[in-house]
Amino acid sequence: MKNNISSKFMLLLLLLSVEIIQGSYHDYTDALTKSILFFEGQRSGYLPQDQRMNWRGHSGLGDGWMVNTDLTGGYYDAGDNVKFNFPMAFTTTLLAWSVIEFGQYMPPSELRNALVAIRWSTDYLLKTVSQPNRIFVQVGDPVLDHNCWERPEDMDTARTVYTVDAPNPASDVAGETAAAFAAASIAFRSSDPGYSDTLLRTSTRVFDFADRNRGAYSDNLNIRDGVCPYYCDFDGYQDELLWGAAWLRRATQSDTYMNYIQENRQTLGADDNINEFGWDNKHAGLNVLVSKEVLEGSVYSLQSYKASADSFMCTLIPESSSSHIEYSPGGLIYKPGGSNLQHATTITFLLLIYANYLEKSSQILNCGTISVNPTMLRKIGKRQVDYILGDNPKGMSYMVGYSNYYPSKIHHRGSSLPSIKDHPQFIACREGSIYFNSSHPNPNVLVGAIVGGPGEDDVYDDSRDDFRKSEPTTYINAPFVGALAYFAANPNIS
Repeated sequence: MKNNISSKFMLLLLLLSVEIIQGSYHDYTDALTKSILFFEGQRSGYLPQDQRMNWRGHSGLGDGWMVNTDLTGGYYDAGDNVKFNFPMAFTTTLLAWSVIEFGQYMPPSELRNALVAIRWSTDYLLKTVSQPNRIFVQVGDPVLDHNCWERPEDMDTARTVYTVDAPNPASDVAGETAAAFAAASIAFRSSDPGYSDTLLRTSTRVFDFADRNRGAYSDNLNIRDGVCPYYCDFDGYQDELLWGAAWLRRATQSDTYMNYIQENRQTLGADDNINEFGWDNKHAGLNVLVSKEVLEGSVYSLQSYKASADSFMCTLIPESSSSHIEYSPGGLIYKPGGSNLQHATTITFLLLIYANYLEKSSQILNCGTISVNPTMLRKIGKRQVDYILGDNPKGMSYMVGYSNYYPSKIHHRGSSLPSIKDHPQFIACREGSIYFNSSHPNPNVLVGAIVGGPGEDDVYDDSRDDFRKSEPTTYINAPFVGALAYFAANPNIS
């Protein structure tokens, strides 16, 4: 097994060296533009006049009416018409982190577009925490929604609002929402200080709610059937408390939050599942985020977080004795479970951030018998980006609208049904089935959408029915925005 991994890594290095010699084949700036544009296709609510994804229309305009609260706006997380706040907040945190770490590499127009994408979500999330001791965690009945194939502009399924009131627990959703507000407050600090202050002030309040009412939101019996199995908290709520506190520390520089992540490290399980990062598990991202304090600020009381971040990075190096991350034959990072590209994009994002932290502090990474410098981490990240953009066994871009060959039958209601602009007549719940079952390409191109992608064998069948592979999600795209921003400015890693 070890020899097989080593041979794969040698092939990976050979591919990288060829790319470096011949130069970049990809237009990373174009891909960056499209990765941000995708979010306009996921918008819920009243669309502005400058909406560029113009096959979309207004939707969900009555969201919140049944609880006498305006809950319009936000994003549909994937190819359905439900607003799940847990992954939406995570998406927002990563979009903001992309701007914080890589915004300086973005063309000014794309930096503005990225901030607009963040604000579309934060404006909505502010509404979900507008009432004391209450958080709205979801809008839309997913069972009824998933039984229909209809445009968001037509949806006539129940827009059930799922609510958690104190002292019932919602540490995960509230903790992630606090993280999103704190990260976004940093992203908006220079361009809109008033909005930044609002976000930060709200973040501290929402984090207090999360910390006081400890537990998973999906453990509340009154909402469990609506949030599970879609976005259940499978990995526990503790990581979101540390994650929210770490972002508040980054945003405020307050010792209160530094002490929190230091003193609660063991009780909240900071050393658990340190090789995972996604909408449900924040550990690897938490460790990279906190490592900045150690690498650049010499806060050695947080050294254990850096040790965990180092350990995670070493698992990505096949030559390392601690290696256990799998790569497909074509060089894609693979983790078991559906929608594999969510792992590839989040891990790539962390690789690039950690490389920057190491470089700024003039340090290298020790992985057993080998030393890893920032450039090596960036090469692995670049290989993932290039794979997604088309350097893979199928020669297919897994970003819709990028290159001439990309998935054309993605699992996405709005994309697969006729646009309301071209077909203004109402299409009822079950009437959309003929479009779902059609063998024709989707009529509307959801530009910039990254699909779930191939599995461990690099195989991808362009099938609307195979949602694990063909459905795009906001949390696949969000970290890719940051990665593309870096390579748009640094296309040739040497």
